[in-house]
Amino acid sequence: MNADIIFTGGSVFRGLAGGMAEALAVSAGKVMAVGARAEIEALAGPGTWRVALDGRLAIPAFHEAHMHLLPFGLGLSMVNLRAEEVRTLEEARRRLRAAAEATPRGQWVLGWGYDHGALDIARHPTVTELDAAVPDHPLLIMRTCGHMGVANSAALRAAGIGHNTPDPEGGVIERRGGALTGLIQERALSLIKAAMPAPDETRMVNAIEAAGRHLASLGFASATDMNVGMNSGLAEIAAFERAAREGRCLQRMWQVLAGNPEGIADAAWEAGLRPWLPNSGTGGDDPDAALRWGAVKVFADGSAGGLTAAFFDPYIQGGTGVFTFPTETIHALLEKFHGQGWQLDIHAIGDAAIEQVLTGMEAAGATPERRHRIEHCGFVTRDQRRRMKARGILPVPQPVFMYEFGDLYLRNLGRPRTESAYPMKTWLEEGHHPSASSDAPVSTPDPFVNLFTMVTRQTNKGTVFGPEERLSIQEALHCYTWCGAYSSFAENQRGTLEPGMDADIAILSRDITALAPEEYMGVRCDVTLRGGIAIHDRHGELA
Repeated sequence: MNADIIFTGGSVFRGLAGGMAEALAVSAGKVMAVGARAEIEALAGPGTWRVALDGRLAIPAFHEAHMHLLPFGLGLSMVNLRAEEVRTLEEARRRLRAAAEATPRGQWVLGWGYDHGALDIARHPTVTELDAAVPDHPLLIMRTCGHMGVANSAALRAAGIGHNTPDPEGGVIERRGGALTGLIQERALSLIKAAMPAPDETRMVNAIEAAGRHLASLGFASATDMNVGMNSGLAEIAAFERAAREGRCLQRMWQVLAGNPEGIADAAWEAGLRPWLPNSGTGGDDPDAALRWGAVKVFADGSAGGLTAAFFDPYIQGGTGVFTFPTETIHALLEKFHGQGWQLDIHAIGDAAIEQVLTGMEAAGATPERRHRIEHCGFVTRDQRRRMKARGILPVPQPVFMYEFGDLYLRNLGRPRTESAYPMKTWLEEGHHPSASSDAPVSTPDPFVNLFTMVTRQTNKGTVFGPEERLSIQEALHCYTWCGAYSSFAENQRGTLEPGMDADIAILSRDITALAPEEYMGVRCDVTLRGGIAIHDRHGELA
C-alpha cells in the first residue's frame, strides 16, 4: 500500500513521548508511518503527493481548547480596539466615530478588545466620553476580557438602564455620585445584550466559517466554542449544525453549552440534546464527528485584570472580586449538569472561585473518568492542585494572559500572586495535562505568542514572572496539542503524529524547536491538514 502524501526534508515532532523524526507518510486521512526518511520514501508510489519540508517542521495540528469561536468570527466585523493597535482614548473614539459614520443612524455600533490598563487614561472610558464620539447610535465597547464593557447613553436607554436600576445577581452597574458611568460588569451585561439585535443564522454561519479559516491559517485543526448560546440562544446550535452540514465548519469542534440560568443548557436538554462522552450511547463512539456537544459552562467569577475574579485576599485597590453565584446556587448547577452526564467546564480564575467550584465538583462526585475542567484556573493553591489531581479535574489555562495582562496582574495583585499565576511547569510535572489555549477573542489566538509565553514567562512589556514555570518548546507544543486532545476525550485520535492517528498536521515555516524564543513570533503556518485534507495551504503546495 502506497502513501497518499509524504513529507520529507525537514523535521517531524511526533509528540512529547515520541520525540523527533525525519519524515512522515499519510494515507486515508491517517498517519501511515513516521520515521527515517528512507523508510518513508519507500512508501511512495506513482500517485503519492510529495511535500518537501525544506527544513521546516511538521507537528500535530494545534488544538484550541478554550475560545469563543462564533463571537470571534462575529468580532472580525466589529471595531478593533485591542491594545496592539489602540493605546489612547482619542484613537478609540476616532475608530468608533468612523464606524458610526458608516452605520445608519439608530443602528448599533460595537467595539471589542480595549484594555483600560493599556490606555493612556489608565481607566475605562466613560459614558460621557463615548457620547461625545457616538451620540446617535447605541454603542457598546467590550473590554478584552469579555466580562465588562462601557455603553453610551443611547445603549443604556435601549436596555432600560437608569441610575436607579438595581444590580442583578452577580453583576455590577457602576455609578459614581449616583450617576451612571457606563461601565457594565459581569451578569449585568445581559441587560445590554438583550436590547441588541441578534445576528441571523446566515450571518452566524458566515462568522463560523471566517473564524475557522483564520484558525486554520494559524495551524488549528480542532477547537472549542466555550459558551454556545451566550448571545443568540438555541439559534447558535442551529448555526453550527448548518455550518457542519455545508462543510463550512473547518475545525473538529468540542462544544460547550452556556449553563448559566440565562444560557441555553436547560433548553437544549429539553429539546433532546445529550452529551457526547465515550461509550455514552449518544454519539460518543464517533470521535471524528465535526461537532461533539460534550460540556456545559458555568461562570464562578470574573477577570483578574478587571478586578472581578474572586480571591480570598483583597486586590491592592481593595475588594475581593465578584462571585457570579452564591455557593449553594452554583453547587446545585454543578450537581445537575454532572448528573445529566455533561463534562463540567467551569470558569474560575481567583483562588476563592476555584475553591467554590472545586468543592462543588467534589460534592457532585467528580471522577477521573469524567475529566471535569476548571477553565482558566489562574491563581490556584497547592491544596487545590492536589485535590484536582485526585479527582482528575483538568486545568485549562491561557498562558498568553501572562503576556498580555501580566503587568496588570502585578498592579492589581502584587508580585507574589503574579509570579505563581498560571503555573504551567508545575501542572505538567504533577500530571494535570494543562491544555494551553487563548480564550480568543479575549486574547490573540496566535499560537506563537502563546508558545513564546510558555517558554519565557515574559510579558509584552518585557517583564518576567515566575521563571521556574518556564517550559521547553517541546513541552509547550505538547500542551497545545496532546493535552488539548485529552481535555476533549480525543487523545487516541489526535494530538500526536504516531501511526494510526488522524492526519491533523500543521507545517510550520521554520523549525521552531531549533529557534531562540524571540524568533517564535516570526514563524507562520504554511499548511494545515485535517484528516489529510488541506484546510489551509499558504503556498499551494497541495493544490
